[in-house]
Amino acid sequence: MLGTQLAELLDGAPAGVGQALDLVSGLDDVLVHGFARVGEEPAAALAGVAGAVAATPLGDRVTEAVGKLTAGSVAGEHLVVLAGARVALLGAVYDALVARFDAVLGRDRRAWQPAPPVGAPPVGTPPAGAANALAACRSWLHELAVTGWRGVDHDLVAAAGQPIEAALAVPGLRRLAVLLDGLAAELRASCPVATMPAVPARRWADLWARAVLLAEAGDDMAAHGGEPVSGRLLVLGVDVHEHGTAVQVQVHGVLETTGGVPARLVRASVAAAKVDTIVGPALWRLLPAPTLLRALAEQRSLHVTDMPLHGGDLLWRDDQARPGEPADPFATARVQLAGAVAAQLPPLDRHPVGIAEPVLLEGYAVRTADGPVSFELGGHTVAVDVDRLPTCGPLTAELVAASSACLGLLRWEAGRWLVQPLAVQATVKRKLVGVHNGDWAQGPTDPKVVKAQAGDAVAVLRERAGRLLRR
Repeated sequence: MLGTQLAELLDGAPAGVGQALDLVSGLDDVLVHGFARVGEEPAAALAGVAGAVAATPLGDRVTEAVGKLTAGSVAGEHLVVLAGARVALLGAVYDALVARFDAVLGRDRRAWQPAPPVGAPPVGTPPAGAANALAACRSWLHELAVTGWRGVDHDLVAAAGQPIEAALAVPGLRRLAVLLDGLAAELRASCPVATMPAVPARRWADLWARAVLLAEAGDDMAAHGGEPVSGRLLVLGVDVHEHGTAVQVQVHGVLETTGGVPARLVRASVAAAKVDTIVGPALWRLLPAPTLLRALAEQRSLHVTDMPLHGGDLLWRDDQARPGEPADPFATARVQLAGAVAAQLPPLDRHPVGIAEPVLLEGYAVRTADGPVSFELGGHTVAVDVDRLPTCGPLTAELVAASSACLGLLRWEAGRWLVQPLAVQATVKRKLVGVHNGDWAQGPTDPKVVKAQAGDAVAVLRERAGRLLRR
């Protein structure tokens, strides 16, 4: 990324972004105090949301829902409509920011084209046996909205147990179940919320709104598959998402296919449930994707065969991939990244926090004296989010500060662009080395870390589980 491009990207947000986010913040404030009593200020915030979407297909329904909610009638259907309006506003912000990014960097992007396979049920069709679980989830989410975050107590959080258990029992509701489990865990850790000095209103409202829509649709949109693709996947880097009860790795890469089709920027995600005692390098052992993990650890390409591609997401099936030849991610980025075609996210996934665009930065100066790490390029400075560095890999803030090249994700957060490192090139003991988040995907290579992992939590839990099964 050249300095002039960076300067243009950092030069303020697109028109209308600030106003849209203000409307979302107003709605989030209503959720803080709940819909049981909607006063004058919350009513004005709801009216603002209705006005913003008045000219859209949602307009009439949102206006009706706002009127009912303001009058004290808090029906589930009205909350669904309001959640949809909130998602639409944030989706518009996402579209504006991504369009600005593409224009500045010259990145081509494919339009979103849903492609359910032949014979799949229509999108929005609940999985078999899901009716009672979905009703229980909707009931708990409704109670949260009526009570408001400030009213959440241990009893209300405990009431989530049965809906989550019921949703976990239905494979098609696993995404909803994990989301609700994470939200409940955060609320439980914050109880009583009334005593908190500040409430993470945007985050909890994001989780609530997404759960409301998933509980209404009754399925995971991605479960309907996509176009089968075959070709060579060149890995750029891996992003690790960790929660107390789940871990997910997202592998960003370039997919080369045959037939003269331009290379595509894609992601492949693998997730697993966990307990909060499993942290650090032990996380890799939970992931059921040995072929993918080997490619990360050995920095190899992958050959995929008929793997479903849903927008820009490869629906990973490890048995449909085989390791290829060694492929340096930095070489891939220098040769392929500029010409690779990106994919648009599905409509319901479009949120500013979902922006994660692979970029290669070189020739920058590192600044650490004034606080957080930042890169200066062409006289312009971009923040570096070292807080996102995972504990399961060797990449550290110190290595980032010593780096001369960085492969990362450009994100937009709290009103600014920042870089999340996935890999860096740095001089260590007078030798240029590459350090990647996925280097320990088959186990740590640092002897000190290996020693510290002796008797790790995964091995202990598996051994105890084996004892119980043998009894």
